Amino acid sequence: MCYNIHIPIKEVILIAIIKNKDKRSGITYVYESKSYWDKEKKQSRSRRTLIGRLDDETGEVIPTDGRCKKLSPAYVPTKDEYQMPKTMKEMRAEIIRLLEENALLKEQSKS
Repeated sequence: MCYNIHIPIKEVILIAIIKNKDKRSGITYVYESKSYWDKEKKQSRSRRTLIGRLDDETGEVIPTDGRCKKLSPAYVPTKDEYQMPKTMKEMRAEIIRLLEENALLKEQSKS
């Protein structure tokens, strides 16, 4: 049996991981792309945020600070610091967790 239920959604944000290879340097950069609907222009828009560089040998994302600098090998994160997911599976799980947290915070702000 199939039910067709309409669930109103106020805001839909699509998140994708984009890999972009720089032709000059040959380095592949990984970006997080968030697509959203612009109500004023009535068009979809997207925002990209640099995640890091893609290691060609291992396929692992190496976080950068946005100025093509790697984190120092001696760098040790504290417990409170956010750690970027290293695999696509971890990235997907983190996106789902953040969307759920966002929905919870929106509910709390309405109350």
